[in-house]
Formats: sequence, C-alpha cells, structure tokens
Amino acid sequence: MQDPAREHVALVGLSGSGKSAVAPLVAAALGLVSVDLDELVVRRAGRSVAEIFSGQGEPEFRRLESAALGHAVSGPAAVIATGGGVLLDPANRELLRGRCRVVWLRTSVEDLVDRLGATEGVRPLLAGDLRTTLCAQEAEREALYAEVATCVVDTGALPAVEVARRVVEEVQGG
Repeated sequence: MQDPAREHVALVGLSGSGKSAVAPLVAAALGLVSVDLDELVVRRAGRSVAEIFSGQGEPEFRRLESAALGHAVSGPAAVIATGGGVLLDPANRELLRGRCRVVWLRTSVEDLVDRLGATEGVRPLLAGDLRTTLCAQEAEREALYAEVATCVVDTGALPAVEVARRVVEEVQGG
C-alpha cells in the first residue's frame, strides 16, 4: 500500500451516507485537501445541482460530475467526497479504481431515511417517497460500490467524527 498522504482517498456511498461531512475530517487527519464533487460541479458550472437537473437534466449533470472527478484526481492528493451516483459511469469506476483508495460508507436505508428526512436541501434524485427511492438506488448501486471499494465502513447512526476516525484507520491499514 502507498502512503495514504500521497494518494487520493475517495468516499462513495448513497446520498446521506456522510461523504461530504466526513471528507474534511479525514482530509485534516491525513494532511490532505478535501474535495466535494458536487461543490466542484457547482463552482465550475455556475449553477446549483438542482438548476443543472431542472435545466439540462441528469445526463448533463453526470457529464459535469465526470469532468469534476477527472479534475480532482489529476490534482494533489485529496479526500474526495463523490456524489452517490458517480459510479453509474463505468469510466468513473475505472478512474476511481486506478487512482484512489475507495472507501464505501455503507449506510442502511433506514438510517438514510432518518438522516435525510431531517435535512433541508434539494436533492433532485430523492424526490417522491424517500424510502422507495433509496431502496431503488441501493439495489442499483450496491454492486457498483462493492466493485470499486478498497474497504467498507459501516456508518450506522455514528457521528461524522467517528466515521472519519474509522475511515482513517482503514486507510492507514487498520
């Protein structure tokens, strides 16, 4: 294994699994920068994720997301908070496998419903019945997360700081 301070660490998982909250904590512990792909897409596009979805649709968002991922992995070593659906594109999966230690933040649908039901904010792919949508996404994406994951951290109802501690422990080799 390479020195974790010299390689990218990518956090993957369903929406609400804690990627955006955990990434800066892991980055600080490893002495790396933190990159949130959704934030990078918004900065580069000059529009919110919701605006991209409503104006140009999911295919355009996915194109922008893939470009942001390529940009992130071409920069200095970072902890990258990916979007929940970044793995839908086989090229993104290949890029993550080839350039990152990938940590799957695995969270049950029940815990996700509790977390996301308590948050405000627009998540275009979670419209409608939250539990049904998350179950469908889990069925579609679980094998993809498993395909690229270097390791898995089960988040349960743990606070972000504890999840980050476990991620750091995994990345540093247990």
